[in-house]
Amino acid sequence: QAYLSYSNIAALTRLARKPGWDITKTLDNIRIWTHEEGAVLSFKVEMQVKVPSHVAFSLLSDFSLRQRWDRHFLTCKVLQAVSEEEKIYHVTSAPMTGHQPRDFVVLVSQRQPCRPQEPYTVAVRSVTLRAVPPTPEFCRSEILCAGFQIHSNSSSSCTVCYFNQVTSGVMPYLAANLTGSSKSIEDTALECIKFLE
Repeated sequence: QAYLSYSNIAALTRLARKPGWDITKTLDNIRIWTHEEGAVLSFKVEMQVKVPSHVAFSLLSDFSLRQRWDRHFLTCKVLQAVSEEEKIYHVTSAPMTGHQPRDFVVLVSQRQPCRPQEPYTVAVRSVTLRAVPPTPEFCRSEILCAGFQIHSNSSSSCTVCYFNQVTSGVMPYLAANLTGSSKSIEDTALECIKFLE
């Protein structure tokens, strides 16, 4: 478990530091970036939020609040509180046209910064839990690496960066979006900002 949580945080930190991010869209307080490496597509959504970084961190690290702003989350329940900083959740998502509804079993690891210039981190990855096997009504999907880094700008504002390394399980939700025919990433980012503020 200690290794899993360490590698969860480390994978997100590595993804955030990768060179070669391309900006694909800029709005008032949202910027969307993509990164392609072989068959792996990653994206980053950068949001300017008018709340202190520790407030954004406490709201974003509690995944049971995610349904309030992310319409892709149908249900989200805690399966296991591993530690103060680690929880395992079972998430179900609404079916997309032509696709079965999906579910995910994820480990959410949260870390406060050790030094002032470091970001708050909320890392997410899929895990296997024997107590929650796949079921016929859902297509069990995998999150390789996702999560938030929250950088403080001032005592009353912060930059929230959401990262996701896209697998085929998440692709139906993003394909329409990245080709520009749907606005779900932007809409979700706007909902997130509204929720945090």
